[in-house]
Amino acid sequence: MPAEPEPLIVPRAEHKVSRSNISQNALKVLYRLRDAGHAACLVGGGVRDLLLGHEPKDFDVATDATPEDVRQVFRNCRLIGRRFRLAHVFFGPEIIEVATFRASAIPAGQDGTDADTVRAENGMILRDNVYGSIAEDALRRDFTVNALYYNIADFSLVDYVGGLADLRAGRLKLIGDDVEARYREDPVRMLRAARFACKLGFMIDPACEAPLPALAPLLAEVPAARLFEEVLKLFHAGYGLHAFEKLRHYGLFAHLFPATDACLQQEDQDFPNVFVSRGLDSTDQRVLAGKSVVPPFLFGVLLWEPVRLRYQALLDSGAAWADAMALASHEVASEQQRHVAIPKRFGMPMREIWSLQPRLERRQGRRPMALLGHPRFRAAYDFLLLRAEAGEVDPELAEWWTRFQDANPTDRAKMTGAGKKRRPRRRRKPKSAGSGSGGPGGDTGTEGAAVMHGRAGSGGDD
Repeated sequence: MPAEPEPLIVPRAEHKVSRSNISQNALKVLYRLRDAGHAACLVGGGVRDLLLGHEPKDFDVATDATPEDVRQVFRNCRLIGRRFRLAHVFFGPEIIEVATFRASAIPAGQDGTDADTVRAENGMILRDNVYGSIAEDALRRDFTVNALYYNIADFSLVDYVGGLADLRAGRLKLIGDDVEARYREDPVRMLRAARFACKLGFMIDPACEAPLPALAPLLAEVPAARLFEEVLKLFHAGYGLHAFEKLRHYGLFAHLFPATDACLQQEDQDFPNVFVSRGLDSTDQRVLAGKSVVPPFLFGVLLWEPVRLRYQALLDSGAAWADAMALASHEVASEQQRHVAIPKRFGMPMREIWSLQPRLERRQGRRPMALLGHPRFRAAYDFLLLRAEAGEVDPELAEWWTRFQDANPTDRAKMTGAGKKRRPRRRRKPKSAGSGSGGPGGDTGTEGAAVMHGRAGSGGDD
């Protein structure tokens, strides 16, 4: 085994990571592991963001304690994962993730189901539960800026891979010399490279950037459910439009949303690229303003163009509009599941947003009022606004719905024609005038006489 690298240790007086900026629950975990005789460090994005002056989204802990040891220390702990065994320590809504230092040597070709470490023939790590030292753990992480440790024992920073220098240079660099092998170990690292470049404003090291287009097909080997989580991180963090452009630049987007990418290759007067871009920009603005964003709307935007084209093709073949939209939505959503699996709790609302689009074009009678009460109306209306901005539908349609929502009942009736009285339906005069009957055993009575003399009401709604 090669000698472990000597770390760069930065004492507390020479760095700006302060315990006052660290979650109190994360500090509890660090202190209690230390007091139980274990090494314990804050690691990863939390340390990186603190050094950059950002507020960390979460705090991860690395330790020499095994997951079972961690569970002995914390009663509020749950062990999770098979690919990577982890301990989650729960403090109400906050979860502190605790990982054991991992070994650097990963043998290839193992296929036993009970093996602690399994690597596929293509190099992807399928399971990794061999534990090692902090130095080995640092070499196993993805990017140098994510491999910085804050040691609770003396409050120092520990850097085995040159992460501090790369942080100062604004450079995103994979750990190790064999870049392709690191991507093959976990193809999601390609998406993380694009995400961190957008999030941090860093440049990707040329050696790490060059293989991305050629290795992009490796994403097909990643579980579709895992890619769903990665897509949310890319597009729900306030830099979704930038991430979209970067993913397309490296050829990664085509392996996440192949149907959409195929449509983007055949733009017609800047559509649908304008639509997708406007949708992602709108999502970014909401995130940055502290407003809520939901996956159904995001995926609805990303997949709308394949749905729209299929819907139009079915209409042209003679299908009814409702049937055409239902079938187009089903086909596109089902095919997408093979690439990025959208959970049913998000997939159903997404399809409802699509299904309401043709209904929003029907503005007469009672339909508009019924739509206002639909649980997905607001999302469908926002979706319609994007379509109008992109030039896909007449802006007048979106303006009409904007006015309709703010109108009073009288104006709404005028806008839909619901207030117009219908002409009474004429009835034929009975053939038998002797008894005044309207049929065998019938009696026209007062109502029948009113009809015959033209004094009937509106006749009701058809």
